[in-house]
Amino acid sequence: MGENTSEAAKEKKSRFRILKAEFKKIIWPDRKKAVKQTVAVILASICVGVFIAILDTVLQFGLGFIL
Repeated sequence: MGENTSEAAKEKKSRFRILKAEFKKIIWPDRKKAVKQTVAVILASICVGVFIAILDTVLQFGLGFIL
């Protein structure tokens, strides 16, 4: 029973080391790049939302004639 606990602890430590090594590989963007990308995502989301709203309005108007 003691061996299983010891093996589980070693496996946990090994997994933690692997995870820690993977986190060191991450290249985080600098502040300027992060702000630029955030603004791009917000603007793209707004554009898509406006497009969907216009499309919805046109379809409602068109279906008003049919129904």
